[in-house]
Amino acid sequence: MTTKFAPKLALAPIAALLLSSTAIAQISAPTAVPIVQTVPDARDVAYPGTMTLDIDASDVTRGVYRVVQTVPVAAGTRDLILQLPRWLPGEHGSRGPLAELVNIHFYAGDKELVWKRDPVEVFAFHVEVPLGATAVTAKFLHTSPLQTSEGRITMTREMLNLQWEKMSLYPAGHYVRQIKVKPTVTFPDGWTAFTALDGQSASDSKVTWAETNYEVLVDSPIFAGKYARRWDLGHNAFADVVADKPEQLELPAEGLTKLRAMVEEEVLGYGSHHWDHYDLLIALTDRMGGIGLEHHRSSENQMEPENFIKWSENDWDRNVIAHELSHSWDGKFRRPARLWTPDYRQPMQDDLLWVYEGQNQFWGIVHAARSGIQSKEIALGMLANSAGQYSMQPGREWRSVSDTTADPVFAARKAKPYPSLARGEDYYSESSLIWLEADQIIREGTKGTKGLDDFAKAFFGIRDGDWGQVPYEFGDVVAALNGVYAYDWAKFLHERIDDHGRPAPLAGIEKAGYKLVWKDAPNPYDKARIAKAKSTSLSYSLGVTLDKEGKVTGTRWDSPAFNAGIVTGTKIVAVNGEAMGEEVLAKAITAAKGGSNAIDLLIQRGDRFFTVPVNYHDGLRYPWLERAVPGKYPAGLDLLLSPRRPMPAARVASKSKATGK
Repeated sequence: MTTKFAPKLALAPIAALLLSSTAIAQISAPTAVPIVQTVPDARDVAYPGTMTLDIDASDVTRGVYRVVQTVPVAAGTRDLILQLPRWLPGEHGSRGPLAELVNIHFYAGDKELVWKRDPVEVFAFHVEVPLGATAVTAKFLHTSPLQTSEGRITMTREMLNLQWEKMSLYPAGHYVRQIKVKPTVTFPDGWTAFTALDGQSASDSKVTWAETNYEVLVDSPIFAGKYARRWDLGHNAFADVVADKPEQLELPAEGLTKLRAMVEEEVLGYGSHHWDHYDLLIALTDRMGGIGLEHHRSSENQMEPENFIKWSENDWDRNVIAHELSHSWDGKFRRPARLWTPDYRQPMQDDLLWVYEGQNQFWGIVHAARSGIQSKEIALGMLANSAGQYSMQPGREWRSVSDTTADPVFAARKAKPYPSLARGEDYYSESSLIWLEADQIIREGTKGTKGLDDFAKAFFGIRDGDWGQVPYEFGDVVAALNGVYAYDWAKFLHERIDDHGRPAPLAGIEKAGYKLVWKDAPNPYDKARIAKAKSTSLSYSLGVTLDKEGKVTGTRWDSPAFNAGIVTGTKIVAVNGEAMGEEVLAKAITAAKGGSNAIDLLIQRGDRFFTVPVNYHDGLRYPWLERAVPGKYPAGLDLLLSPRRPMPAARVASKSKATGK
C-alpha cells in the first residue's frame, strides 16, 4: 500500500504550493481612502447675526416638538454647515439623540434647499445656500420617545422637559459662546414654564426669552407642566416643581425648611455661589423619564411622585438635588480642562471625572445629611452600600477607578452581562470613599481644625458670583490639597485612582470611627430603594438580584449563584421544592446558614427547566456602617455629617436652658 500511494503523496506538496500561489495572486488588497474633514474646527470668533429658534411644544398627545429655526448667513456663503450637538455637557459622552431628529427641510425664503449629511461627521448637515440669501430656515421635528424602550420620555400629558440641544442646530466653526440666539416656545394652554433663561415674556401660551448665546441656551433647559409651583429657597435660588397631579405639590413646612437648609449648607460649604439666580428644576413623576443633570444656574431632577407629600418616607430618593446643586461649583464653574470644550463637536476627555463626579457624590451625601433633606441613617446607608459593593467587586482586580472614567464614552450606560466584573461608572461612589479618606487624613493631621470643607472653599469657592468657567488639571487639585494640609497627595491619589487590585476603599470609613458590618436585613437606604424597585436583592449572599416575578436581573461574578450556572434571564421557579417567593427564598438561605446541605433551585432558562444545587451557607448579608467603638461622643463621620449652618437663636436659648450653660 505504501508503494501504491507514494507517487500521489510525493506530488501533493507541489500541487498545494501551486494552488496556494494562484490563490494569493487572486486576492485583492485595497488601500484606504483618506478621510477628508469637511467640518471646520471651532474658532473663538463671533458668528454674524442672531439665530431665532421657535419650538412648538404643545403636542403632548403625540410627544412631538415642532421646530422652526432661522440662521443668518454672511454674504457669499454657499455651504452652510449646521450641527446637532453631539458631545453633551454633563453626559460625559457622545449622546446627541440624532435618530429622533426627523422630517428635516431647509429653506431660503420660499425656496427649499438641497442638503446632504456629512459622510464622516453624521451630526453635521451641509446646506447649499443660493446667491443673495441672507438667512436659512430649518424646519424639523424632534420626536420624544413614547415608551422607555425607545429612550427617555420627555413629554407627557402633564409635563415636559425641553432640552435645547436635542432640538436645535448650530453653525460649525465657532465657539458656541459666540453664537447668539433668541428662543421662543409654545406650550399647552395653561402650563407654567421654568428655566434659568433671563428676560421671559409671554403672550398667551407662547413664551419668549431675551437673546442669549448658544452655550447658555443649552445650559438652561425647561421644565414645564400643567401642575406647577415655585418656592423661594434663599440666596436667589428657587425650587421650580412640576407634578403628575396637583395634590403632589403640597410641600410640608418641614420640607421647605430643609430645602432652604440644603442651599444654605452648600453656600456655606463652598463659601461662595456661582450664579446670579438658580433654578432647582424638579419633576415629581413616574411618567416622564428619570433624570439628574447639572447646569450652571439650574439642574434637572426627577423624584418619585409622592416625594413631597410623604416627606419622611422618601428621603432615600432626595440625594439627587443636593448632588446636582453641588455641580454649580464643581463641574460647571470649576471643570476639568479637557471636559470643557468650545463646541459640542469636540470630544470630551473624562480622565478627571473622579474629581468632577467623585467630589459631588461625596458632597451630595454630606450636604444632604447636614441639611436634613436626607436623614443621617440614609447617608450612612448610602456609604455602606458603596463599601459593601467594592469589598466584593471582582472587577476591581483588573480595572482601576481612573479607567472607569472612560465608561460613559464607550459603554453609554448600557446594561452589561456581568457588571461586577466589567465595572461601570465607579468614579462616582468609589471616589467618594477615597475623598472621605482624604477628609479624615486632613482632620487627623490638623487635629480637627481643617477638613475637606477647606479644600472645597479653596478650590471651588473662588471668585464669588462668577458663573464663567475655570478649568483645572490634576496638579491643581494636588496643589489645593497641599494648601490645606501638606501631604503626599499626588501619591495618595495615584495609588487609589490609577492602581487596580487594591484593598477595598474602607480606610476613610475606619478613620472616621465606623466599620463595615453585615446584617441579615437591608440598611434603611437599601430597604427603601429595593422596595421601590419591587426587587429582591441577594447580591451579597447568593449573588443575584431578582425582579418581582423571580427573574434574575443580575448575577455577581464568581458568586454561589454564578458557579451554579444561574445567570441573567434565568427564572427561579421553586426553592427546595416550594413555589418561589421572596420570603420562601430568604427562609431557605437562612436555614442553610452554617449547614452543609445545598439550596435546591428549580430554574427556567428559555423553554428548559433544571434543578440546580447552590452551595451557600453564610445566610442573608446586607452592608451596614456601625460605630467601631460605641460611645456618647461623636465619631469623625458623625461630625462630618453634622450641620454647619448657625443654630437658630431660639434653639440656642433652649439648649442653654436645658444644659444650664
